[in-house]
Amino acid sequence: MAKRNSSLNTDIPILETVGLSHSVPDGSGTKSVVDHFSFSFVKGCLYTVIGPSGAGKSSLLRLLNRLDEPTDGEILFGGKNIREYGPCQLRRLIGCLFQTPYLFPKTVRDNFLYADNKLPSEAVDRLAEQVQIPSSMIDRDVETLSIGEKQRVALARLLATNPEVVLLDEPTSALDPSYTESIENLVKNIISHRTLTVIMVTHNPEQAFRVGGETILMVAGRLVESGPCERVIKDPQTEEGHLYKAKRLK
Repeated sequence: MAKRNSSLNTDIPILETVGLSHSVPDGSGTKSVVDHFSFSFVKGCLYTVIGPSGAGKSSLLRLLNRLDEPTDGEILFGGKNIREYGPCQLRRLIGCLFQTPYLFPKTVRDNFLYADNKLPSEAVDRLAEQVQIPSSMIDRDVETLSIGEKQRVALARLLATNPEVVLLDEPTSALDPSYTESIENLVKNIISHRTLTVIMVTHNPEQAFRVGGETILMVAGRLVESGPCERVIKDPQTEEGHLYKAKRLK
């Protein structure tokens, strides 16, 4: 099962989807990119979302963050429909990190203060330390950073808002292998220290193995199966899961 903090009540979900669907225009009709997706995400757990290209993985994250609105179904955060939260409030509680890091102009420090302009210097230093940004980099212009360094800054800026859920949309797909491993380790460390719920989309099942947790397999917008990562990937229980495994091994 997913790695969980033993001090938490793991019976209570922090985020739930109920019959969640989202359709987009497709020629003369519509296409379901998320199709009646129902799942309960528990606090302090890590979930990886895998599946073939076009399975609806990133579309699911956009719905959870209200970047898109569902065609049908609902999303509950803390037992309340997410429509009851203002968009800005919701995105502080459910933060999202994208494939390509988007930073604001000026320095690393300025980016942290954009998330919380009352952050004292010691809090800025702690954030930098959490994501392994050296103190010498805090007052550097973000334009001088590598893409891997920018992704660390974007992650720290997200953490500055004190989210309860973190959505990661293929956060290492644009990085070289050395940065990929470091970001994976940061994700695992942050979960253990902050008891965050993390939902991470990845196109790479091997990455799901490395970060651990519980794995969700999506195919054609639907939740096909979920469970311990190794079982879902190596010993799927559904026909769609076996087809995904076969295509991956070709």
